[in-house]
Amino acid sequence: MTPATATRARQKLLWRHLWGLTLGALTLVWITLMVVAWYTGHHETEEMSDGHMMGVARLWLAVSPADVGALSEPLARQGLRSYVQDVAVIEWHGDQVVNDTHRLVAGLGLGAAPAPGASTRHYQGVMGSGPWRMVVAEAGATAEPTQPRRRVAVLMNMAQRVDLGRDVAEHVARPALLVLPLVALGLWWTIRRGLRPLDRLSKEVAELDTFAGQRLSNPHRFREFSSTVQAINTLVDTLQTRAQRERAFASDVAHELRTPLSAIALQAGAAQREPSPEHLAQLEHEALRAGRILTQLLDLARAQRTDAAAPPGEAWPTLELGGLAAELISRHAQQAYETGHELSLLQPDGGVRVRAQPMLLELALRNLIENALRHTPAGTQVCVEVWQTPQAMGLSVSDDGQRDAARQPSTTASAPVAPADTAGLGLGLRLVERIAEQMGARFLRDDGTKPMTTRFTLRWPR
Repeated sequence: MTPATATRARQKLLWRHLWGLTLGALTLVWITLMVVAWYTGHHETEEMSDGHMMGVARLWLAVSPADVGALSEPLARQGLRSYVQDVAVIEWHGDQVVNDTHRLVAGLGLGAAPAPGASTRHYQGVMGSGPWRMVVAEAGATAEPTQPRRRVAVLMNMAQRVDLGRDVAEHVARPALLVLPLVALGLWWTIRRGLRPLDRLSKEVAELDTFAGQRLSNPHRFREFSSTVQAINTLVDTLQTRAQRERAFASDVAHELRTPLSAIALQAGAAQREPSPEHLAQLEHEALRAGRILTQLLDLARAQRTDAAAPPGEAWPTLELGGLAAELISRHAQQAYETGHELSLLQPDGGVRVRAQPMLLELALRNLIENALRHTPAGTQVCVEVWQTPQAMGLSVSDDGQRDAARQPSTTASAPVAPADTAGLGLGLRLVERIAEQMGARFLRDDGTKPMTTRFTLRWPR
């Protein structure tokens, strides 16, 4: 199994992820419904039972039945549904029991008539043991104060109340339990069908040939895909632009290397036929030129590798442009002296600071200084200037060397450096242009301020 296949096998499917989340939410809702149904069933059963017993007690007091004796057995044992609740009645005249339908007085320990109201009593006797719910009602005041008051207690086995509450809860929650699988199946079908447009879009992206100029079609059924399609098309355009620049860059590299290598071959042949200091010097010059081109290519590769290796989201350090410029000028002072150039630095008080990758910024400025020293005649002034305005800040390398117009066609002020502007100047300006893009800066070229005739600028917005 290849690493790509193993990674693909470990990845989750979106529809399964969505369906799992939805099913989990449904299960949580169903559990909540069960809890609420259980609470509601028992709570409503308690209220209905207490109301039912109070109604029986009031009816008993109203009709004043004679001694009814004891029931043969509880109603719950006669095969009736649990909604038919068996109740027992105990009647007192004063503290004397006159009716006890289920013979519960002894088991409940009721020596005297209890006070009116609702309570729970524990029963222990011939009908088993357990809690019983009791509701006591009292008749109104009689005409003769000496006549004892009548009190009626209606009792119900708590087990019946629990059974009734459970039955109510099951009837409330059972439909949800039956509907849950159907809802889950419907959501599964909906999610799978809803993700089909995304699958089709993924297929279109997979079949897209970015180097052939293909783009995704903008019309789509769903509006939410418009931004995704636009982002993909923007990415495709960027890739195509970069591919074109890579091809142009490769062409420039081939052209730049072909010239010194051809010259090296010619000078080597000439030196073999007629050894002379002139041929050897020319051979050395062309070899050094090829070496400089290879060094620039290695610098570009190293800069891009350093930038790509930086941890994502890590902020670049703040660099002081004046200090960096002064250090590089000191390194090139000997070269400027040997080539007869005047190298200087201008910077404002207080310094100018930008966020940039140190190696990238050093490579860019070094190539601009070397470009000015190499492609201008002796006696040229080369000025490195650090500047800032309310809108931007940056550094510039200017010279008054009156560069050959055929090698550097003039452009409008502050115009971006075009590939054609760097023809014949080697890869240094190409390298600076790419570094500027990576640092979020603009690489510009203009005529500078007199007496300067050429100026290259790295500009960062505020």
